[in-house]
Amino acid sequence: MDGFLELFLVATACAVVLNVVFKRYEMPTIIGYIITGIFIAKIFGLTYNTKITHIAEFGIVFLMFTIGLEFSFKHLMTMKIDVFLNGLLQVFITGTIFSIFLQYTFDIGQKTAIIIGFALSLSSTAIVLKTLNDNGDITQIYGRKALGILLFQDIAVIPLLLMIDIFSSKASSVDDLVITTLTSAAILLVLLYFIGKYIFNMVLYFVVKTNSQEIFITTILFTVIGASFLAHYFGFSYSLGAFIAGMLIAETQYKHQIEADLIPFRDLLLGFFFITVGMQIDFGIILKNLFVVVMLLLNVMIVKIIVVYGILLIRFKKRVAIKTALSVCQIGEFALAIFALLNSNNMLDIETTQVLTAVVVLSMIITPFILKNIGKIADQLETTEDTPEPQKIKIDPLSEHFIVCGYGRLGQEVVNRLKQQGLPYLVLESDLSLVQLGRSRNENVFYGNATQKVTLEQAFIQTCAAVIITVSNEQKLEMIANAIKNIGYNVNTVIRFTGVEEKKLYSNFGQNFHLIREERAVARVLIHEALQCRLDNNDDNI
Repeated sequence: MDGFLELFLVATACAVVLNVVFKRYEMPTIIGYIITGIFIAKIFGLTYNTKITHIAEFGIVFLMFTIGLEFSFKHLMTMKIDVFLNGLLQVFITGTIFSIFLQYTFDIGQKTAIIIGFALSLSSTAIVLKTLNDNGDITQIYGRKALGILLFQDIAVIPLLLMIDIFSSKASSVDDLVITTLTSAAILLVLLYFIGKYIFNMVLYFVVKTNSQEIFITTILFTVIGASFLAHYFGFSYSLGAFIAGMLIAETQYKHQIEADLIPFRDLLLGFFFITVGMQIDFGIILKNLFVVVMLLLNVMIVKIIVVYGILLIRFKKRVAIKTALSVCQIGEFALAIFALLNSNNMLDIETTQVLTAVVVLSMIITPFILKNIGKIADQLETTEDTPEPQKIKIDPLSEHFIVCGYGRLGQEVVNRLKQQGLPYLVLESDLSLVQLGRSRNENVFYGNATQKVTLEQAFIQTCAAVIITVSNEQKLEMIANAIKNIGYNVNTVIRFTGVEEKKLYSNFGQNFHLIREERAVARVLIHEALQCRLDNNDDNI
């Protein structure tokens, strides 16, 4: 017991110190936990600890349960193209390419190569979604496309877990194996569905009435562990049972409270899981195969970028395709769990496991830097071919009208407000799909590049009341502002900004440029609504 406590103390201390340092450089905590595991292995001279490993397994269990909570039939249907078309194509194409490559290049068995290949096709939900949420890009077009692909990848984990269970089974024949697996799966699904649909809601109703947070959390923990035990009892992985339980509970009214209460347990146990991953890294094997690690890393990331880019380029602008492809080019944390399962089932040797683990970890380390500079990278990869040619905007002469640059979400809201007040407007948009959307709504949306003088003059900028720039791309926003500044008409221009650097940039443009700080504007609206609610309550009490 003393040895375990000493190990636990050193591990938590290392994890805290490393993650505090890494957070300053916007690196994910996963990397801190993995490096902690490496330190632990060196300090205590071990590469495997049964006690920590058993605890760490439940990190994946709780991860799969919370992922299951995010799934509901209604939610998936609203994103059906992004999830079931883009996601399916990404996983299938990249998984197939990697499987064939591994089988013939590394001389890996076909069954194992298939599982590894599709594991490499998965991306890091934890890193990507957290970063997109933090920087607000989850609401951008590329953010929604990345989210759809990540959601399908989470679904794809289920057949991967089933394949490991099936391929590692000692059944005498494939037919017997399939029949046994399908029968067990049917019984498991019926049991979990019955419990989730009829028993769980009733139990939680009485638990909630006790007004005890302790009882509520204990009930949820029992549910997760119980579902995992049932799955394991019928020959499946703990994670699969937790995922199914999460999906069933996702339809209940307690979903959000359950998710909020479980996140601390999930994150803590996931930390232990990644510590055990670090403990198993052997630098001797990695250095011996350094060339293989680097080449495999580059090949995997490049193939994923090319595949996603090709899938999205058919229907979206090049910039959206590039940014989405860069967002999901890394390998996900669940691949580490799959490699560990393959190794424990004697389907993968230790040296190959080490090489694959190193590739995953390196891709995770690179990812935050890619996501932080994704706009700049996309700017470099875009060519002049993507710049729209000047297009004649055929409209009658206008005066005292408003020119809206951009018809994204903010642009659409601005147009709605202008229409409500009966004010004349004209929208310039370079995304053809958004132009078509505006035209379908009978809006005055025109295809044109607002960074070009001829386009602005065709929109009668010389006689307009003001220009409102609503584009979210910082570089394009600056280009439009510069074009308006240099055109020489002293036009009133409204620009929203979010940071100090942007304010400094546009503050030198002159008095005609009116800067609106996004956070301040939102705060003003929130306070106005809150005060209005108070006035309404006072009126009701009179």
